[in-house]
Amino acid sequence: MTTTSIFVNLPTSDLDRAKAFYEALGFTINPLFTDENAACVVLDENIYFMVLTREYLGTFTDKQIIDPKTHAQTSISFTRDSRDEVDAVLAKGLAAGGTEPRDAQDYGFMYSRDLEDPDGNILGFLYMEQAAVEQGPDAYLADQGQQAPSATV
Repeated sequence: MTTTSIFVNLPTSDLDRAKAFYEALGFTINPLFTDENAACVVLDENIYFMVLTREYLGTFTDKQIIDPKTHAQTSISFTRDSRDEVDAVLAKGLAAGGTEPRDAQDYGFMYSRDLEDPDGNILGFLYMEQAAVEQGPDAYLADQGQQAPSATV
């Protein structure tokens, strides 16, 4: 079976600030793929962010590069092993210059919080009860004597 790696390209207006932000979250920078135009942020052995200057990202597409502070193109979410870990990564991100654009979302089976990096790129961090993963949210909540919220993902 072939291993798939994921590279997510994110625009930045300040590459040094972006590198410092992602390092503050606990990720590392791969210097072999980092220069004045781009930084390779290593999330794990198969997932990477390529944080690119807006100008450099523009060389990969004929489309307009949006400003992530005012337009959402994508939202990337990452699981954590507990609610406390979700809160801890948000605390690190907020201390490093990120912002939390909305209140935490608690669906009973899933707890999530959004973090915007200093450029406005949206990162979601979430914890989901393992039983909800296995049964589905409606069955899990029914076992807990609760109803699923209408905004269930």
